[in-house]
Amino acid sequence: MKKILLIATAFSIAAGAPLLAMASPSGDLQAFRSYFQKRFPNVKMADFKDGIYSIDTARRDAWLEFEDFAPAYEDGVALGKELFNKPFKNGKTYASCFENNGIGIRQNYPRFDAKSGKIVTLEGAINKCRIDNGEEKLGWKKGKIAAISAYMSFTSRGNKVDIKVPNDPRALAIYERGKRHFYAKRGQLNFSCADCHVYQSGNMARGNLLSPAIGHITHFPVWRKKWAKKSEAKGKRGPTRGFGTIQRRYGGCNKQVRAKPFKAQKDEYNALEYFHTYMSNGLEVNGPALRQ
Repeated sequence: MKKILLIATAFSIAAGAPLLAMASPSGDLQAFRSYFQKRFPNVKMADFKDGIYSIDTARRDAWLEFEDFAPAYEDGVALGKELFNKPFKNGKTYASCFENNGIGIRQNYPRFDAKSGKIVTLEGAINKCRIDNGEEKLGWKKGKIAAISAYMSFTSRGNKVDIKVPNDPRALAIYERGKRHFYAKRGQLNFSCADCHVYQSGNMARGNLLSPAIGHITHFPVWRKKWAKKSEAKGKRGPTRGFGTIQRRYGGCNKQVRAKPFKAQKDEYNALEYFHTYMSNGLEVNGPALRQ
């Protein structure tokens, strides 16, 4: 771990400054893509949607075999579909709250809402829909909200991530906040998101292969073996036991570098999700997915 930290620090000084210096979202995106194309010259840009399975042949073969049978996330997607179509007490469903009845729209979230000046994530929109229809909101990071989000992602497979950063000072400020979070070091280990998933992507950290940041967001919510085992150890074996949203993952990453996590769906993580998702613009949605 200490060796990785030293290497990551050196790379962040040498390679991080040019990325941080970019003056516009479109310029940042171009630099981001260029970096990963040079780092992984044998990987097609479109394949980065597959995370670590785009850069490791052996893991990819095992993953494809898993996908060919009965993926562990299938029951969660089925539950998400059931919940999505189940009427609220007033007779309406989630479909009434979204464009295109909520089908095939995952690629448009998170989005900047000009009226409120805030970022609206998909999970945020799901809970707003519930509140607007007289229902209590769901927990943010796992369980039913992850199942509903997973179903909505499943209906969006093949659609390309298309996040807009309008020429609005408020949107640009949120984008910059997310970018600062992505590159800022934190915690006792003094790591940034970029240390692991940009400069050290493709390398090993203990038994884990560090995934490229580009394409990260395309497959969320994800079903993780680690999360499933944790749930099962607590006696929870339902269809959502291994599911989690991207902001659940953010919290876990912060804990891993011994930093205090931010609260899910608050401004800090929403800004990070906005920047993080924008960096995958043009890649296909393929969630939910299995990840390590």
